[in-house]
Amino acid sequence: MNGLKRRRRLVTAISLALALTSLAGAAPAAEQPSQPVGPYKDFKGVIKLDVRDSVADWKPFLPKKAPQGAPNILFILYDDTGLAAWSPFGGRINMPTLQQLADQGLRYTQWHTTALCSPTRSTILTGRNHHLNGMAAITEGANGFPGASGRIPPQAATIGQILQDNGYSTFWLGKEHNVPEQDVASGASRKLWPLSLGFDRFYGFLGGETNQWYPDLVEDNRFIDQPYGPEKGYHLSKDLADHAISLIRDQKATNPSKPWFMWFNPGANHAPHHAPQDYIAKYKGKFDDGYDAYRDWALARMIEKGVLPKDTKLTPVNPLPESVANKADAVRPWNSLSPDEKKLFARLAEVWAGFSEYTDVQIGRIVEYLKQTGQYDNTVIFYAADNGTSGEGTPNGSVNENKFFNGYPDEIAENMKLYDKLGGPDTYEHFPTGWAVAFSTPFQMFKRYSEYSGGTADPLVISWPKGIKAHGEVRNQYHHSVDIVPTILEIVGLEMPKDYRGVQQFPLSGVSMKYTFDAAPDAATRKHRQYYAMLGTRGIWEDGWFASALHAPLTGKGHFDQDQWQLYHVDVDRAESEDLAKKHPKKLQSLIAAWNEEARKNLVLPLDDRTAVEQLGIPRPSEEPPRDRYVYYPDTAPVPEGVAVNVRNRSYKILANVEIVDPDAAGVIFAHGSRFGGHALFIKDRKLNYVYNFLGIPPEQRFVSSEELKPGKYTLGMEFTREGAGPHGESTGSMKLYVNDKVVAEGPMKTQAGKFTLSGDGLCVGYDSGDAVSHEYTTPGKFHGGTIQGVGVTVEKASYPDLEKEAQRALMRD
Repeated sequence: MNGLKRRRRLVTAISLALALTSLAGAAPAAEQPSQPVGPYKDFKGVIKLDVRDSVADWKPFLPKKAPQGAPNILFILYDDTGLAAWSPFGGRINMPTLQQLADQGLRYTQWHTTALCSPTRSTILTGRNHHLNGMAAITEGANGFPGASGRIPPQAATIGQILQDNGYSTFWLGKEHNVPEQDVASGASRKLWPLSLGFDRFYGFLGGETNQWYPDLVEDNRFIDQPYGPEKGYHLSKDLADHAISLIRDQKATNPSKPWFMWFNPGANHAPHHAPQDYIAKYKGKFDDGYDAYRDWALARMIEKGVLPKDTKLTPVNPLPESVANKADAVRPWNSLSPDEKKLFARLAEVWAGFSEYTDVQIGRIVEYLKQTGQYDNTVIFYAADNGTSGEGTPNGSVNENKFFNGYPDEIAENMKLYDKLGGPDTYEHFPTGWAVAFSTPFQMFKRYSEYSGGTADPLVISWPKGIKAHGEVRNQYHHSVDIVPTILEIVGLEMPKDYRGVQQFPLSGVSMKYTFDAAPDAATRKHRQYYAMLGTRGIWEDGWFASALHAPLTGKGHFDQDQWQLYHVDVDRAESEDLAKKHPKKLQSLIAAWNEEARKNLVLPLDDRTAVEQLGIPRPSEEPPRDRYVYYPDTAPVPEGVAVNVRNRSYKILANVEIVDPDAAGVIFAHGSRFGGHALFIKDRKLNYVYNFLGIPPEQRFVSSEELKPGKYTLGMEFTREGAGPHGESTGSMKLYVNDKVVAEGPMKTQAGKFTLSGDGLCVGYDSGDAVSHEYTTPGKFHGGTIQGVGVTVEKASYPDLEKEAQRALMRD
């Protein structure tokens, strides 16, 4: 009986399958109905369409198919890593995944970038020079000139948009840093967020950096909390790899025939340098010889691996004349350091190396998944970095990189206290400038310096088992980050349209590198010119020659017309070690003229070398203009610093209307920033607290009420009166803590000249997101035992008592 039922079910299933096939128009012609295809009526008299007709009608609305055999594309982009860091290029940092890909594919020895992150990323996104993208510098340094607007214009369609329109699934993970600072907010425009730039999905952070243990996360178009904390093993690199695998898996479950493009941007190796302790331990003692010795060691290895020619020479560590140089970028000779300094500096390098390898291992999980699922062979993998190694740790290194952006010096004695915690949640460190030069061997200088390859020469590996026959070879052709989009388009078989969505497009600035896949290592490059300009520095490469203007970034010295120019024949002097300006003055003048021509074509002018504090503090137009009073309400998403109330270098007041119901009410009323710089108003042990955490330097500036808070309605607040400035631009003055109109604590206080963070750790009411401002509570420190009506922050001149009366009236009304 059971067998008969099974046979009947099988016959029914076959009949149904044949019927469906016939309806789809796939049955033999003889079996097709002879009557005309078109509308007909069912027994209820309802007009219906023949299924075959309706499929034809849908056709114009169906998305385009990708070109036949189009490969998947995975672009992995690290931050802040020069050519001499990673093992496949001769460095000391073990990169097992990158090494496998290099052995399978090609290593590029003359691939260059813009010398800074947002600008480089914009070139990889659009294929246009960074000034055409409005990215003269990072988005946080945007100004009103077209080439420095911080906004990618509609004339620069993205590779995401082109691939998405041509049948690709598109994913962006990790760092973004091409959203205008004013738009990094919950209520802001999403016009320049990833999902509006051609990406189906986004998971990562929008700003220039983030805490790897407590990241500022966005999923698609909304801010989210991290899924779990570091106490449970969280690290952003791991989380990003988890999501990358998940996105690919989900896509293949629903649209298996579609190829995909994934832009994977880990936080590594940008500050803060954060890594699991077991990975840091792998490098214990490996940098004890110091950064001067590392340069000699790395140069020999790079020559041995064919990354550099045999006669390549090392360049000076501090090459710029004193009249030009930025003191914050100087390198202290290793043999001049104290034992504690050597110990600290070596440890900071160990953390960075562990950070890099740990992230590479997470990327390895993605590559392994591609192999397991049969996608690896037809996946083009680009693995690169976005600029030279970062020198933002100053000559002494830092346990809090934000000191650099505040123009505030580090002290070795203070930093040594955190030696055993380096790499963990209690630090936000950055190694000293000596390591920036070492990991950018053999070149001069490092990130931000576009006039030397120390700022622009970066590692690049391309692997594509199905499309690249050569294995483990090097390619010496000169190329740039603007060449990535043309390369992808040629691989896929597409072109950048001349008009996109009704807007005439800027021509692509780069050329395709695909010819190098089959070329000899030293075949002539098909690129002929590339200009450079960054933060007041500038240079130009043309047919094997390079001219550089002597100028340091972020000095505010200006007088660009007085810059001295140098000339290098990089085809024979890869390290740019011999200045030929006096030998070939005509060649130099022709290159200077070429730079000026490119500057006019690419919206480069005016040049801007103002300091980091000045550039990050530029007032910028936004949808909501700055005002004197701001009101915030409980449980809204964190308000990013770019659009939050600005209390820098001024007097300010915070007032909160709070009703306490439970005698043990506690938690955060207001918080902005993190333990590395920020301030918070909170209740603990029945007392009102205010902490201003000045750049994470202990002890916290803490003020506590003298009396306990009982149940009732209160206006709680504080007032800072700025009275002057300290030696490093920090504001100094007096602070008063209030319960209603009564001063319950007071004393001297200082506040930061610059931002609490480069990005992230936004303003919160009723809780503290991410990393806690004060050690007196733990994240999220959610307020309980009462109700917060709202919090007002004012930077106007009205006195606290006048504002307190207004707040009390509001509280009484409710």
